[in-house]
Amino acid sequence: MNRRKKIVTKFQKKDKRTNAKLYKSKKPGYVSKAEREKLAAQEVEQVSIEPNLEQE
Repeated sequence: MNRRKKIVTKFQKKDKRTNAKLYKSKKPGYVSKAEREKLAAQEVEQVSIEPNLEQE
């Protein structure tokens, strides 16, 4: 029983790893706090530029 269990769990782990590689997480990658602040600053800057373009 013990030897059979070891073999079965070995193959279950292998199957689990292959499935994990096949189905990648749809969760977005981690973005650091500093990077989020940079993106927010760029967005604010871009928004301030857009009204100037509309006036011309």
